[in-house]
Amino acid sequence: MIKLIATDVDGTLVKDSSPELYPEMIEKIKELRERDVVVCIASGRQFTSMEKMFREVKDDLIFIADNGAHVKCRGNDMHVAKMNEEYLPELINQLRSFEGCELICEAPGLTYIESRNQDFIDFIKNQYRCDYKVVDDVLAEGNDIIKASIFRRPSIRRIGEEILIPKWSERLKVTMAGEDWVDFMDKSVDKGNALKFIQNFFGIKPEETMVFGDNNNDIGMLDRAAESYAVETAPDAVKAHAAHICPSWKDKGVYQILKDL
Repeated sequence: MIKLIATDVDGTLVKDSSPELYPEMIEKIKELRERDVVVCIASGRQFTSMEKMFREVKDDLIFIADNGAHVKCRGNDMHVAKMNEEYLPELINQLRSFEGCELICEAPGLTYIESRNQDFIDFIKNQYRCDYKVVDDVLAEGNDIIKASIFRRPSIRRIGEEILIPKWSERLKVTMAGEDWVDFMDKSVDKGNALKFIQNFFGIKPEETMVFGDNNNDIGMLDRAAESYAVETAPDAVKAHAAHICPSWKDKGVYQILKDL
């Protein structure tokens, strides 16, 4: 019997950076909660972005935000993992060196945007809809940093996989978060670790857990569930950690699986 369901957002439930969720999924979450199933929304997004997307059912959910660095439920912080401040100057200065890229850092509930690119600021404001502050120097003005991220479209995968992940993976948790983002957190941070914390809190076993994901930052979470699903558009490395494959967000794959249960 499934007692806990966790799903990624971007690339799994919806198209990357979508501001809204389709109503069928909202109704399905209500139904799951009526059946006393614990529902977790796990994302690289900041908490306030997720809270606004799921505003109709926000008090029925546990949010695993910032790839697991911030776990929150009904206004209460269940877990916060700050980054090691001694690494931040070197990391931020390297991220600043990549031409055509954008930089943000996140504290619990607040995104610091170190950019004067109004299009990018509007993108964060209108697509992710998180609480944010534009700063000149995130090292001087940012407090309680739990995640740093670099963004570039149409893709930052080459920079992430060939340069940033090899350099930083021994000191920080570094992961691709979609095609556009590379995320940096404390070494302890992982969606899988956050899900394990929730499983232990409620006494729920991996055999009683169902998980949905699409990218590298979902692998730890997929490994914590017997009923794990990678969407069909996921990289092969992610699919290798899933017990099942489901349709993509375009076909509302997560909803299809839950509807058929």
